[in-house]
Amino acid sequence: MTDTQTETPSESAETPQTPTPATSAAAPTAADVEEALRDVIDPELGINVVDLGLVYGVTVDQNNHAVIDMTLTSAACPLTDVIEDQAAQSLEGLVAGQRINWVWMPPWGPEKITDDGREQLRALGFNV
Repeated sequence: MTDTQTETPSESAETPQTPTPATSAAAPTAADVEEALRDVIDPELGINVVDLGLVYGVTVDQNNHAVIDMTLTSAACPLTDVIEDQAAQSLEGLVAGQRINWVWMPPWGPEKITDDGREQLRALGFNV
């Protein structure tokens, strides 16, 4: 008995696919980072930091490190560590690293809350 190997038509007829560069599929955008930050909940208000208007800007460099410009509702907020930990968890696997720049200018105000954030606050009983 001889051992022969036959090619199936799909193996021989298909043209090889050009691989897509890993960077095009894997490189996160600032919008991807912002979307992931919606999982970061302000511990005092129970609303995500994006809809509260606390995220002022996001950049992602060529090494997939995110830099997030963020503020708090009050400069005296004692919960920055909690927010930093939540941000790190929400971005894990998306970016190679992250840094939060705490910024205080312009100061945060209720006008920075998104429409979705206002709806969420109203559902919690806030008058916004």
